[in-house]
Amino acid sequence: MLYFQVVILAAAAMLAYYFEFTGTFSPALQGFICRDPGLTKPDPGPEQDSRLQPVILFSVVGGLPVVLISGVELVIFLLHYNSDNLYDQDKVVVMGDCCYVNPMVRRTFRFLGVYVFGLFTTDIFVSAGQLVTGSLAPYFLSVCKPNYTVLGCLDTANFVSQSDACAGDPDDIMRARKTFPSKEAALSVYTAVYLAMYVMSCVGSSGGRLMGPLLSLSLVSAAVLTGINRVAEYRNHWSDVIAGQAIGGAIAVFLVVFVVQYFKKRLVVSHSPSDSGTADTDEASHQTNHCMDVSDKYTVPESPGPCTEVT
Repeated sequence: MLYFQVVILAAAAMLAYYFEFTGTFSPALQGFICRDPGLTKPDPGPEQDSRLQPVILFSVVGGLPVVLISGVELVIFLLHYNSDNLYDQDKVVVMGDCCYVNPMVRRTFRFLGVYVFGLFTTDIFVSAGQLVTGSLAPYFLSVCKPNYTVLGCLDTANFVSQSDACAGDPDDIMRARKTFPSKEAALSVYTAVYLAMYVMSCVGSSGGRLMGPLLSLSLVSAAVLTGINRVAEYRNHWSDVIAGQAIGGAIAVFLVVFVVQYFKKRLVVSHSPSDSGTADTDEASHQTNHCMDVSDKYTVPESPGPCTEVT
């Protein structure tokens, strides 16, 4: 099963590479209206000139989950190292019957592996959407540089559908045809939602009831600001950003709910005193379920306990 998962992850990475760094696939050639106000914004320049440069965005998207998830799992392991029910004494055989992986290492690699798979999946979905729609960026006409005299657009706003209507740089024109959905918005929201749900599931109310929500909201707010910056720099339309955020958020929620199942078999870092009532309730519920499992055994102890039935 492990090898099968590795093959799937490698296939997703390869497909994302072909979408991102090769010219194997070309976007659809959408036409435009002469002097369309929605496409005449000034050219913001290459992505490296953005306030949020790609190297910064991809460093955060790739590095922050590794640091955060590894750190939280290590803290959980150290705090509960002597606990009798650490990770429910979960051990996983890697090869045969000789090699076992520490539960902390297994959980960390599992959560990071699912995250990486979702990251590639988000990139593939967004890239496919950009190629299928061929949506034009707000600065498209600035890099297209059409000859309105030849196109007959001097007096009327005609619709231009010719593939050779642009006289600008081909690379800039190709970049301006791949904006819907916004990849930066999708990847940032995917990372923020995945990590926010991880924090709320595994950290909970540790360190106070506002620590988890504060960190989660900070992550989501940073992702939203990334999309706003794309619009402010005229690199994407609002519709591009919203669609990208919807794709990234949906993929993150799907993976957390149906794949890692809310990061099950988790131990929170610690319990605050205010959560003692909740802990007691959970313990009582566990005892009740245990009683139901052994209800067919009738014993007469000297002092009846919560899980015995007196005949």
